[in-house]
This record gives sequence, C-alpha cells and structure tokens, in this order.
Amino acid sequence: MCYSAEVQEDYRWYIRNFGAKISIADFVHLYTARLADSKIRIAKAMDAAFANPKTSDERAIKALIDEYETSQAAKLEQELFKQKKRLADAQRALKTKPTKKAQEDQRIATQKIDRALGKLNDLRRTELKDKDSRIFPGWYAPVMIREGGEKVLKPMRYQCRLAGKPAFYDTKYPGTYNARRDNLEGFWKNQFGHTHGLMVVSAFYENVSLHKVEQRELAPGEKEQNVVLQFKPRPKQDMLVACLWSHWKGKAGEPDLLSFAAITDEPPPEIAAAGHDRCIIPIKPEHVDAWLTPDPRNLAAQYDILDDRERPYYAYQLAA
Repeated sequence: MCYSAEVQEDYRWYIRNFGAKISIADFVHLYTARLADSKIRIAKAMDAAFANPKTSDERAIKALIDEYETSQAAKLEQELFKQKKRLADAQRALKTKPTKKAQEDQRIATQKIDRALGKLNDLRRTELKDKDSRIFPGWYAPVMIREGGEKVLKPMRYQCRLAGKPAFYDTKYPGTYNARRDNLEGFWKNQFGHTHGLMVVSAFYENVSLHKVEQRELAPGEKEQNVVLQFKPRPKQDMLVACLWSHWKGKAGEPDLLSFAAITDEPPPEIAAAGHDRCIIPIKPEHVDAWLTPDPRNLAAQYDILDDRERPYYAYQLAA
C-alpha cells in the first residue's frame, strides 16, 4: 500500500501541463476549515503555491494561510516558554538535591523544546524541501478530475470516505487511502467507472520488514523489524497516479468531504524483491482524458488503461 507520497502540490503546474482550472472555492473552504480544526493537515508545499498571490481569490487564501501560521507560531512559542521554565526548574532542583522526577523533567523538557523549535523553524522556513511535498493518510493533496467538461484541480483528503457511508468508516476502514485493483468492482463499485482522478507523484514510501528487504528469513528468536523505504522511478519523472474519489455529503451540521484513494496493483519485480506486495499505477499521458471521463458501461476500457501503464524501474533506499 502507498502509505505516503511526494506529490506535485503547485496548482500552476497543472494549469501549465494540462490546462486545468483550480477550484478556488474548494481551496478557500479547506483553508477556512483548517483555522477551526488543526487536525486538518496540508503539506507546506501546497501552502507555498499561494505565497505570491496574483488574484483576489489567491490573496484570500494567502490571508487564511498567514492567519493559521500566526496562530500555530503562538502555540509553539507558548509551549517553548512552558518547557523552558520546566527545564530551568529541573536544573535548579538537580543542583540542590538530584531526584528521579527532576531528571525526568529535564529529559522531557529538553525533548519538547527541541521538537517545538524544529516545528517553529519549519513553519517560518520559506525554502522548500522534498519533505514539504509529502502527504500521509488523512492529509490533503491536489487531485485532478473532470468536471463540467473541463479538467479541474480540487484539494482532497488522502483517505476516501465513500458517498452515502457513515463517517465512522474512517476508523472502520482505515486503509481506504488505497483501492486494490482486485476490488474495484466490489468495495469501490460506485467510484470505479464513475469518479476517477489523478494524483501527480514523484516518489512514494512503503513500510516493509527489514528481513524481507535483506531477502532473508527471520533468525531464531529475532523479532520482525519495520523500516520505511522510499521508491523513486527511474528515469526520474512525475507519475500520473490513477485514483478514485468521492464527494461525501454530511447531515445537518456536518461539513461535506472531498476524499480520494490511489489504486494499487501487484508490484513489479524490484518492489516485490524489496519486500512489498503492492504498487501504485502510473497511467500514460495519452490516457488522461479517457481515464478522467470513464464510461461505467465499459469498464473493460478502464482496465485496459490500468494495464497499459507506465512501467519505470523503481529504485529504493531507506527513508531518512
């Protein structure tokens, strides 16, 4: 399963390469919602796309981002003040009478200060890094769909909540950020052939067992150890990853939700050799229009697109 990926977050890339339109209203809605709900996660690179606004809509989004960052910085500074006081108190106590509590307070406060400083520096940093484009389940990313006869870019949550299903499906089916190809006409039957999208990915990450990466059996008494691998296509390229999406409509008082899942299939040999059993499906550019405008009466044509995929070689390394 693709549990994490580095995604093309800049909406202008989609405009240049596909003539896509940005659904400003959906972006404004998302950034407004984040002010009230800090659990909404958006990659720094998607925020950065609005750093130099040109239109009134872009300026409105930039203002929402600035307001959010100001509030987050204030919370981090409050945490720093609290932990610095805790550290100073612990250090004074250790000078007079060392206790286990003072030692623990010193250790925990030091860790929390480092963590808060790291988050604060990341928040204020303007130069982007690869990690700033990385998403995880529950995070939002730009997804290109077809709407009203045009390609449209909308921000969607990377974990699909199927339309008509209760909200608790998020916890009942936590793996719905991926859609298995062998279940497209089962669990995903109302999306496959109906609501297709594309996520643009330059690298993806998988959890694997260390002994499988090393292509060996577990030694007697050895416990299984998890590692994270980063996979990158060779030659280097932006992959158009096949996705399914859903527009979930809540009851009174519940906000609507746009969400999506990446379709996965059996892995190519190099990914299987690294110890993982699934892989995302990058479709070819010539299939973009057909993929985004599926005919539910001709699912065979959609399977043909998934079969006639890009097949790069995936080089891997341990993730930092």
